[in-house]
Amino acid sequence: MSTYVMPTGFDKRVGTEVVAPGVIGDFEINVPKKYYTYYQWACFVLFFQAIMCYIPRAIWKMREGGLLLQLAGGMNPFTTSEIRETKIRTLVHYMYMHQGTHNLYAFTYWFCELLCLVNVVGQMFLINTFLDGQFLSFGSQLLRTSNEAQEDRYDPLIYVFPRMTKCSFYYYGAGGSIQNADNLCLLPQNVISEKVYIFLWFWYIILMVLLGILVIYRLVILLVPSARPYLLRARCSSMSHKTAEIVSENVDIGDWWLLYSLARNVQPIIYNELIQEFSQRMGFKIGLL
Repeated sequence: MSTYVMPTGFDKRVGTEVVAPGVIGDFEINVPKKYYTYYQWACFVLFFQAIMCYIPRAIWKMREGGLLLQLAGGMNPFTTSEIRETKIRTLVHYMYMHQGTHNLYAFTYWFCELLCLVNVVGQMFLINTFLDGQFLSFGSQLLRTSNEAQEDRYDPLIYVFPRMTKCSFYYYGAGGSIQNADNLCLLPQNVISEKVYIFLWFWYIILMVLLGILVIYRLVILLVPSARPYLLRARCSSMSHKTAEIVSENVDIGDWWLLYSLARNVQPIIYNELIQEFSQRMGFKIGLL
C-alpha cells in the first residue's frame, strides 16, 4: 500500500508538534495528503537509466568495429624498427587508399557525444517527473538550507524521501465490518535513495557542463577549419605547424579526425614518422622540425 504524509506537517517542529516531518494526527481530517509510491520503483528506474547511459557507447562500439585499435596496434617504441616501419607503411597505404571514406566515422562519434548530452538532460527531466517535480531543484534547495540551524531547517530530502510516514491498514472487525487502522511506517530504503539522487543531481550537473563544452569544441573542429592545425600539433609538439597546416588542408574532416585520434594512441615520435610518410605519399613537401 502507498504511504502518505500531510505537507502542512513539514512546517511544524518535530518532537513538540509532530512526531516526524509531515506526520500529523487524524484529528486534522481536512489536511490534504501527499501519497508516495515512487520509492518502490526507484531501483527499476535506476536500472533503466544505466541502460540509457550505455546506449551511446554501444552505438559507437558497433559502428567503430575496433578500427582504431587495428590501425594503432603494434605501433610502440618497443618494437623493432623493421616492424614499426612496415606498420607505418601499411597504415599510410590504408589512409591513402581510403581517403574521403571516414566522414561517417567522425560524424558517428560526434553524434554519440551529442547523444550523451541529450541523454543526461533527458534523464534530469525523467527523474524530475518520477519524483513529482522535485528533482530539478533538489541540489540547489539542499545547498540553500545546509547552513541553517538544524531545528529551523526545512529539509528538502525529507519531503522527497520521507523516512517515517502514515499508513492505513484495513481489516475485518469482530462484527465483520471493515476497520481502519492508522499506523506509522518506516521507510529505511529512503535513507539510501536520497543519497543516490543527491549524487545523481550533482553528477548530472557536472556532466551537462562538461558535455556542453565538448559539443562546442566539436563544433569548432567542424566549422572552423583553421583551428585544426593547432589541434593536430597540440597532440604532437614535435610536428611543425607547416606540416599540420598542409595535412589539415588536404584531407577531409573524417580523415583528419582519424589522424587526430591516432595521435592519442601512439607515441609522438612514431606519430611524427607516420605524418611524414603520409605526406610524402600524397606528394607534399613538408619541412619537419
